[in-house]
Amino acid sequence: MSDLLLLGLIGGLTLLLLLTLLAFAGYSGLLAGVEVSAGSPPIRNVTVAYKFHMGLYGETGRLFTESCSISPKLRSIAVYYDNPHMVPPDKCRCAVGSILSEGEESPSPELIDLYQKFGFKVFSFPAPSHVVTATFPYTTILSIWLATRRV
Repeated sequence: MSDLLLLGLIGGLTLLLLLTLLAFAGYSGLLAGVEVSAGSPPIRNVTVAYKFHMGLYGETGRLFTESCSISPKLRSIAVYYDNPHMVPPDKCRCAVGSILSEGEESPSPELIDLYQKFGFKVFSFPAPSHVVTATFPYTTILSIWLATRRV
């Protein structure tokens, strides 16, 4: 009888572990829809601090982490240049960083210097007239990995 109780306990704990992992993946965006839209841009003129990356898009998580660790309150941005289904994975290009300012306001020189100290380049984008955007929820570090595969 004690062997059956022990097996039941192991089975129950295994089931709880699997349910916890499934709940974490769901919370991270596994079942979330990817919203793709076209139209007027969600942001206007922006100044960004970015680092360029060439290689697998799945390896860009460290760049998101690095830019967020410099100034956690700023929004992150990524510009993916290539379709990974048409370009070899090691040749895919992207820029990842943080939005320093939007609209007519200018970023502070201290903020620009801080990002440049860590090797980021600063660039200002003019306001586009028409864009295609894809949004995916960011709730955990797993969300970045899921987003690079789903978006």
